Amino acid sequence: MNDPFYAHYQALRVRRHEHGIVEIVMSGEGANKSGLATADANMHRELAEIWRDVDRDPDARVAVIRGEGKGFSAGGDLQLVEDMATHFDVRARVWREARDLVYNVINCGKPIVSAMHGPAVGAGLVAGLLADISIATKTARIIDGHTRLGVAAGDHAAIVWPLLCGMAKAKYYLLLCEPVSGEEAERIGLVSLAVDDNDLLPKAFEVAKRLANGSQTAVRWTKYALNNWLRMAGPTFDTSLALEFMGFAGPDVREGVQSLRERRAPDFPGGDPF
Repeated sequence: MNDPFYAHYQALRVRRHEHGIVEIVMSGEGANKSGLATADANMHRELAEIWRDVDRDPDARVAVIRGEGKGFSAGGDLQLVEDMATHFDVRARVWREARDLVYNVINCGKPIVSAMHGPAVGAGLVAGLLADISIATKTARIIDGHTRLGVAAGDHAAIVWPLLCGMAKAKYYLLLCEPVSGEEAERIGLVSLAVDDNDLLPKAFEVAKRLANGSQTAVRWTKYALNNWLRMAGPTFDTSLALEFMGFAGPDVREGVQSLRERRAPDFPGGDPF
């Protein structure tokens, strides 16, 4: 059961631990047949909101976000994607949530640790890679799936991938929708650490405890200063998000969704939209 401070969350389970550590679990129960947490409308909204509550929580010193079951997070719910493609009001609402998710993670005063295993895709990956300390298993599969779906790589990609792993690697993985193993992600600087599967949660909580027991002004103000690099990239992020959501109104996303439902490669129409 969620702590009373977080009782209104349903897709996310929140637990308190010693030292002011707040654990946020993206539940895969009933999300989809794969047992992965899928960013349906409820999950997407809660992932955007939770960081404001962590920031306001007087007893929280650090947050740990993780998935359960077979992986960290799945991609977006296909029904939500179809609703976005069809209804302007849904598209506008989800655009606002996607914007808030990125900026709320960046602006959360408390440090955030992510623990990623298995597939790490979609809205969960936003928090996973924007976390202050990102830890992945060596076998994790990090995938930004936007171009596979037929939309621009918005969300977090343009704001943080070039800063973390350089423009050449960012373009390779984002344009081609190539998966990145946790081991490779550590090598190129996309994540802070890569560990063996059995060491993921122990390491995440070890790091969280060290952050929680450190000088809170020093830790939080260092985070605030460093995240000005991300705030400076805000216009780049805003542009990428606008282009992504313009794509949800176009024809390619329909083929992207259909190909995912049929488990086949997409066959996007030709022609130059510009």
